[in-house]
Amino acid sequence: MKTFHRGTRFFIVAGLAGLTLSLGACGYKDKPVPPQHIVPKPITDLTYQLSSKGATLTWTYPNETVTGEDLTRISNFKLYRAVVPMESYCETCPIPFLAPVSLDGGALPDKGNRSGSYQEPILRPGNMYFYKVRSNNGWWSESADSNIISFLWDTPAGAPAELRAQTADGRNLLNWTAVTRNQDGSALAHPVRYQVFRKSGAGSFVKLGAPIGETSYTDTRVQNGVTYTYQVQALSVFKKGLVEGATSTAVSVTPMDKDAPPPPETPQVVVTDAGVKVFWNHAHADDLAGYKVYRRAAGEGSARFVGQVNLPYNMYIDNDAPKGVVLYYSVSSIDSEHPANESARTAEARAEE
Repeated sequence: MKTFHRGTRFFIVAGLAGLTLSLGACGYKDKPVPPQHIVPKPITDLTYQLSSKGATLTWTYPNETVTGEDLTRISNFKLYRAVVPMESYCETCPIPFLAPVSLDGGALPDKGNRSGSYQEPILRPGNMYFYKVRSNNGWWSESADSNIISFLWDTPAGAPAELRAQTADGRNLLNWTAVTRNQDGSALAHPVRYQVFRKSGAGSFVKLGAPIGETSYTDTRVQNGVTYTYQVQALSVFKKGLVEGATSTAVSVTPMDKDAPPPPETPQVVVTDAGVKVFWNHAHADDLAGYKVYRRAAGEGSARFVGQVNLPYNMYIDNDAPKGVVLYYSVSSIDSEHPANESARTAEARAEE
């Protein structure tokens, strides 16, 4: 037994000596890098977008470590997901996140940001969904949790139908048919709200205000001559929140100023050697651009256009007036639109010698 113990002691000492030599000859010459110098900052802009096809999650790649040093790439992401039946949801209870899904990362651009995304194609009605994400920059360098997002999913409402748009001066008027069924054809069992979206030109759709209960909307934040495109989305109202439904087809409209300026007062008409002089007092309108002058000979059924004058003038000389005929003149106002809006004509004034 004593011989055995001496051999055992020798083995242990020899083993420790070998370990010491091994550590001393590992070739590692630099100081270890503290983990916080490579740990990415947590993601703070995790968002989601719901559609009839499911949920799309997006976020921005972190470009700095927690100590403020630049990152050149993100190795991967871990996406955590929890599904809680609506009837058992508890606001103060811990969220039962499942094992994470690993998503590929990648290099960061030299300038600007890079976005990550995840598509959740299968959502079960009657459930609350929760998500958070972490980024990873290598071994022992996983970030803290991102912000947590959550939403309720149920059978989505169908799309609003017959979206129509009418235009007026400085405003667009929308109306549509109320939604009465879900996308699966079943009758609605919950109230519905409507979210109006708008884009101008080739831009992206943005929300206009909060969801509304009416089936009409007046957009007054428009500019005449600019083309606007609209869509309306139905949202089912549940106790735990709104479930986004289908979106209507898009309609486009271009608002124009269709309001004509007021006409001037009845003109005065005097026959001179140079021609028939027609003059009047100015009308009052912010967008007044000028006037059109009309002439009718006695016996004619309607007046004909004979000339136009622009501001600041308020007189017209008809050099082509026929001789020996009783003549009547009237004047209308026009604005600066293209094409111009024209007022009604004044009462006719007879040409006097």
